[in-house]
Amino acid sequence: MASSRFITAKKSKELGTKLCSLASENQQRELKRHIYVTNRVKSDNETIYYMVDTINHAINEGRRIRFQYIEYTPELKPVLRNDGEVYELSPYALFWNEDYYYAVGWSDKHGNVSAFRVDRMKSPEMTEEPAAAKPKSFSLDDYSRRIFEMYDGEPVKVRLECRDSLAKYIVDRFGTELKTRVLPGNRFVVDVEVSLSPTFYAWVFRFGGEIRILSPQKAVMHLAEMAQRMVEVSRREQACNKE
Repeated sequence: MASSRFITAKKSKELGTKLCSLASENQQRELKRHIYVTNRVKSDNETIYYMVDTINHAINEGRRIRFQYIEYTPELKPVLRNDGEVYELSPYALFWNEDYYYAVGWSDKHGNVSAFRVDRMKSPEMTEEPAAAKPKSFSLDDYSRRIFEMYDGEPVKVRLECRDSLAKYIVDRFGTELKTRVLPGNRFVVDVEVSLSPTFYAWVFRFGGEIRILSPQKAVMHLAEMAQRMVEVSRREQACNKE
């Protein structure tokens, strides 16, 4: 509970106290572990439990949900996206990823399957409108692998060249049901399906060149353009600091 991001600090403490109250004195001593989670960003949305329950109920009833969505200003103040626009979603599942809940379903606005962070929804409610039918080709497992941290992008097959020691990261992201080709020099090649989104490119960047995109060419170009923009921004900042 202490480490979970979607549970607020206040609720973490309340739930821990309630759990301890149900145990015997000896059990309470065992439950009071001296474990501390440092620098953990906790949600400040106290209604998350009710929101999850509402969405789950809508899934069970085959109904749509309606909500507004929260974004943040450069001052880190919450604001409603698109001046308070009301979104509608036909929810198919609640997805747990990187310590956050996401509602995954069909969005008429976007014309595809989309994902919304539950803790950033404002007052989701179940409507009387029946949910749109789930696309026959939709697979939650495939969707989650492709989207990574739930940022939408264009799904494509990408060929990666990786250092052998990074195989565990490929498994973590894509599983073991992949065909690889071993290369000289402690490297291997693997084909994966991903979304060409900033999240994917950031994931590649983190390995400092030890994972390279070989194809398609547009993915190679996108990554190179992002790197070039980063270099240009850094140069401008250095020039401004010298002035």
